[in-house]
Amino acid sequence: MRNLLVHIGNTYEGWLARRVLARNINFTPYESLSSVTACRTFFAGIDLLVEEFLTIFEDDYYRTLAPLVINDQTITFTPLKVFMHVITHEFHHKGQILSISRLLGYTPVDTDVLR
Repeated sequence: MRNLLVHIGNTYEGWLARRVLARNINFTPYESLSSVTACRTFFAGIDLLVEEFLTIFEDDYYRTLAPLVINDQTITFTPLKVFMHVITHEFHHKGQILSISRLLGYTPVDTDVLR
């Protein structure tokens, strides 16, 4: 579960910080987070990154960003498309984490944000 959490954060680091904001950052290593407190601190930093990204592009979510070549394919995208990608990715893995916790006999917290 820890590795999935770090993977989620690394995806934010990769897309928002590295690819869009062109920052030369290192991905957070899985083994650097050894407690729930460390995970919360890690995600507090990810939250700041997301807040900064949204602030930078708040007036222009539809701007076409510089194209990237990924797997020999040129991809064009907008800040909105990147944001939707990382959010969708996070929710996919969130579901996996909840399933794993149930399989291990834990009752996960209620994650329904509309209650």
